Amino acid sequence: MEYNKLIDNTLLKADATKEQIIALCEESKKYDFKSVCINPDFISLAKKNLKGSDVLICTVIGFPLGSMTSKAKAFEAKDAIEEGADEIDMVINISALKDKNYEYVLNDIKAVREATKGHTLKVILECCLLTKEEIVKACELCVEAKVDFVKTSTGFSLWGAKVEDVKLMRETVGPDMGVKAAGGVRTHEEMLEMVKNGATRIGTSSGAKLMK
Repeated sequence: MEYNKLIDNTLLKADATKEQIIALCEESKKYDFKSVCINPDFISLAKKNLKGSDVLICTVIGFPLGSMTSKAKAFEAKDAIEEGADEIDMVINISALKDKNYEYVLNDIKAVREATKGHTLKVILECCLLTKEEIVKACELCVEAKVDFVKTSTGFSLWGAKVEDVKLMRETVGPDMGVKAAGGVRTHEEMLEMVKNGATRIGTSSGAKLMK
């Protein structure tokens, strides 16, 4: 297995500098990672520095809380694609999910799905804030909305990816949808455990370390 092509090499910190993003791109080209995962304002910089490579540009939408309006998320996603993003990782409306307002959650995802036609869409559930039942329901809504991946975490809440959540997500979405484990995956052994339990993509700020 080409483990490098499972990795979204990630830098989403609010204080990330231009130099750090350039370094992330260089590292990602060196290891031929699947993508760099960055905030939207760095898309054009990443596009310039990844030119000539097959490393994709992934960006985040409605990040990290997921609580903005569906119209705002859809606009943000469309704008990111126009800037050069290849993949979109959006955060669900966690409050609406916990309130059992499933129609709102579904339409929220569908709005971004519509705005990202032809591009990979991953939906961040933020599992650390959800019960097992809520994780299952969120996955079912993602299947209904025909997204490409479900994703465990933003990496900015209580904790990141857990093996049991990845396993539950895989069991719920079935064999065909992608599952991204993100947040706290810092060793090669942890990556292998996530993959063993159903992850098909790894979001990590420790990409180089995972390859050593």
